[in-house]
Amino acid sequence: MTSRTFTRFGVRAVALAAVAITLPACATITRGSSQDFTVESTPPGARVSTSNGFQCDSTPCTFRMPRKNGFRVTVSREGYVSQEVEVTSGVSGGGAAGMAGNVVFGGVIGAVVDGTSGAMKDLSPNPLVVVLLTPAEQRAADAERARAAAAQPAPTAGN
Repeated sequence: MTSRTFTRFGVRAVALAAVAITLPACATITRGSSQDFTVESTPPGARVSTSNGFQCDSTPCTFRMPRKNGFRVTVSREGYVSQEVEVTSGVSGGGAAGMAGNVVFGGVIGAVVDGTSGAMKDLSPNPLVVVLLTPAEQRAADAERARAAAAQPAPTAGN
């Protein structure tokens, strides 16, 4: 004869096992393998292209980008110096929480899926904010950086 307590425990154990089996990749399910990536510029209306093939004709714009790999973004507008920015892909807090879910539920397969799909990662910087300078403004900024570097004391050899 089976007690009610034992039966309830059995039902809960089966339900927990079913959840563990159906959620093999916590971050992939909860976060997905892509994210919205936004590019803004000052002045607005710049053209954006990425090294992984995405583009838009006028900022601000948002792309649905894979989280897995970093890429290079080029922002350009007529009359301004083009800017190139490296966007990186790194493990995020939300991705780490998804991985922790895999560990709790014993999902080795889920951990592998999350790691290879990019679901544990986020793109940074996001949003990407670029200030475009005219050629004259760029020359002035470069000259100021050179003056600041020259003003730094030279390192001395220490004992």
